[in-house]
Amino acid sequence: MAVIDYLYVLSIISIWVSIGMTLVTLSGGVLFLLRHLHRTDVDDLPPLRRTPRVTVVVPAHNEELVIQDTVKAILRLNYPADCLEVLVYADNCQDQTAVAARSLLTWTEFQGRNLTVIERTGTGGKAGVLNDALAIATGEYLGVYDADAAPERNALYFLVQKVLEDPDRYAAAFGRNKTRNYQQNFLTRCINLEIINTQRIQHTGLWQLFKIGRIPGTNFIINKQVVQELGGWHNGALTEDTEISFNLMRRDKLIALAHRAEAFQQEPETLFAYYNQRKRWARGNYEVLGANLKHLFDRSPWRIKLEVLYYMCTFFWFNAAIVISNVTFLGNGFLALMQWENPALRPMLNLDGPVALLFLVNWFLMFYLYLLQLNIALASDYGQATVKNFLYSLVAYFTYAQLFIVVALAAVWDICRDRVTGKRRTQWYKTQRF
Repeated sequence: MAVIDYLYVLSIISIWVSIGMTLVTLSGGVLFLLRHLHRTDVDDLPPLRRTPRVTVVVPAHNEELVIQDTVKAILRLNYPADCLEVLVYADNCQDQTAVAARSLLTWTEFQGRNLTVIERTGTGGKAGVLNDALAIATGEYLGVYDADAAPERNALYFLVQKVLEDPDRYAAAFGRNKTRNYQQNFLTRCINLEIINTQRIQHTGLWQLFKIGRIPGTNFIINKQVVQELGGWHNGALTEDTEISFNLMRRDKLIALAHRAEAFQQEPETLFAYYNQRKRWARGNYEVLGANLKHLFDRSPWRIKLEVLYYMCTFFWFNAAIVISNVTFLGNGFLALMQWENPALRPMLNLDGPVALLFLVNWFLMFYLYLLQLNIALASDYGQATVKNFLYSLVAYFTYAQLFIVVALAAVWDICRDRVTGKRRTQWYKTQRF
């Protein structure tokens, strides 16, 4: 076989592995959904075993357009007011974020509530804010909500309920985040599909089968003492949530899924905002993965080894295989077209050969599984199983899903460039609010 044939074989093997991983998480996700079909009467919730004091932290950088809605939702949470402390950090703001948040204290509804608005000028980004809050928080648990993520009324109840199931093992609990501006345009609809699939299939599948959870950027609570023992968050971390998740797993702690705890957040509405946000996330995940590769070969708990392998497959192996297969496929097609001008040219790969045929069969199988898991996820989310969303899922595979490859390659390029030059050039782009 020629080199191009070996590359295609590598792509086929990668597809098999990807299909295998998809089937495992999909089966776990379906099993989880079937076990939680019963309806919860949110108007008649049983009392919690106890109500630990919770400090909810809201990091906010130039968020005057959305901060009031989020803080109002937090103050209206179904949780005893005397057990809830709210710290809003106006982090290096140049707008009226602090004024907007502080004005809520004048509302009759919120007078006497334990709400503190802090105008911060320090460094470290979101991780720096969380470390500042860690130093002064009075709660047993820290809760985190981004400035655009308004929690549903019972979100904190469900988060606390989950950690109290096994407070010694469950160091944290996380919920689901929904896209509240998903109807704005094609991009937000695709982001909505991605989030629903991630949270309804991947998160539930990993938790059901392996008791593996991942702290998101918002809508979670975490044991304050455990975070203090870990040394807090890494100031300046691009993905402080991924990093703290790995740190918890290294200590054999669990991050529990509280699937009924929901929050509603805004997503980027322009390609520019999306690209810069996701590139920052991809770079942060690459850096965290690089720092944790060593745990594949030490005596760390098995969950962190499985998580490292999962990230390696997703961010390295599968991306490389997709790039190789796309380049060879497009190059092969280009040469086939050029044969009209120059019959002496020959394609790199015989499209009638067994290798190419096997590749196409496996590709269609992967595409089918993509549609299957996405539409199972949509069917499990009220109001999302629509013909319009099904059509968007078809188009998204060939458009939006391919953007991840571009973002991942750009993140790798940035890391390599900074390693060569010795300078870290990471620019934070503010996601526009509406």
